Amino acid sequence: MLAVVFQVRGGRTADTADKPALHVLLWQRALEPERGKWALPGGYLRDDEDLTSSVRRQLAEKVDLRELAHLEQLAVFSDPARVPGCRVIASTFLGLVPSPATPELPPDTRWHPVSALPPMAFDHGPMVDNAHSRLVAKLSYTNIGFALAPNEFALSTLRDIYSAALGHPVDATNLQRVLERRKVITRTGTTARSGRSGGRPAALFGFTETHYRVTDEFAALRPPG
Repeated sequence: MLAVVFQVRGGRTADTADKPALHVLLWQRALEPERGKWALPGGYLRDDEDLTSSVRRQLAEKVDLRELAHLEQLAVFSDPARVPGCRVIASTFLGLVPSPATPELPPDTRWHPVSALPPMAFDHGPMVDNAHSRLVAKLSYTNIGFALAPNEFALSTLRDIYSAALGHPVDATNLQRVLERRKVITRTGTTARSGRSGGRPAALFGFTETHYRVTDEFAALRPPG
């Protein structure tokens, strides 16, 4: 099992000044083959566990990641030559961590921007691409954004999260209209604290559900223009 774990990091969604961007969790291989290259976390299935419990165990044991808001099986990679030696078939999982979370990671494990991946081991680069494509699609027709967002958020924060995950700008007003029409988000009745510039405090929203569901199977959030 291999886990493609995404989080939007930077900007309003983390304690940094960086522009929000979609990141993936990778660890650096210390042994051959592919020593020094970066790989997805994962490992082998035990005889006494199913795939989902196995990937959760490995994320907790190997990279101390326990703050997953969503986890689902994605694809199987079965090219006979995908790794040297005996044949290894890999099942990939999509994992999502909400933006406020700051899990402590081992020294050999880091978050990397999806748009600027380091040298990747084996076929792990295509696995990240596949998982990102699936996430982009699911953001259009499901409520999966709940797994990337804080419990409460201003629309500007949600816009930044969707823009980072989709890879193109999103209009906050249009996003609000679409998600409210689908009953995906709702006002919490509270407001954000005013910034240094003053002005009217922004209304805060939350997702109506924190479990995955299809909201509009034919929808697509397309780039502007």
